[in-house]
Amino acid sequence: MAKQNVAEPETLGEAMNKTELFFEKNGRLMSYIFMGLLIVAALIFGYRSLIVLPRAEKAAEMIAEAQNRFDSETPDFELALLGDANGAGFLDVVEKYGSTPSGNLAKHYAGICYLRMGDLENAAKYLAKFSPVKGTPGSLINAQNYGLQGDVAVEQQNYAQAVKFYEKAVKAADNNMTTPMYLRKAGLAEQALGNNEKAAACYERILTSYPASMEAREAEKLLGAVK
Repeated sequence: MAKQNVAEPETLGEAMNKTELFFEKNGRLMSYIFMGLLIVAALIFGYRSLIVLPRAEKAAEMIAEAQNRFDSETPDFELALLGDANGAGFLDVVEKYGSTPSGNLAKHYAGICYLRMGDLENAAKYLAKFSPVKGTPGSLINAQNYGLQGDVAVEQQNYAQAVKFYEKAVKAADNNMTTPMYLRKAGLAEQALGNNEKAAACYERILTSYPASMEAREAEKLLGAVK
């Protein structure tokens, strides 16, 4: 019977020798890689601590005055948008710190200001620049942003586009306040398009999923009108 060639198991010493040989041959390369990773990590930390965070803080300070003017009992939307010598406007925040969270929010507010001022083109432009944010509070802003874009589309009599935005608003946040409101608006936009069945589906969803909402009673009336 022929003797089989069976490989001898590698000893621990041989394995260690191979490891030492690897580092002898590639030690300088490994050092360069390790140092490179440290440098990248330092740059990321330095960028965040020395650039990102200070910019975010300055943007938050700048947007505060514009928000106060926007949220006052007698809001001045033009002043909140453009600012003056006493404080920056939303457009100033967008221009200087548009990449920060406050800069992103300023785009949303700028769109609202333009909408309140009747400038539909710029309202649509700035609302579309807003990037959706994460978290529960963020989801409400996301829903509002999509809903406002739907409102702009309605003003422009582009009802098909309005439906798409309202549907996005519905998906952005699920609650008893905003969701039935945007379902109702979506239904009304569908009615404007002559899509009574789709409109009815929106109203039925309000009655089924959000019966305690303020829109439920009106949805019942609207449903009777399209059936």
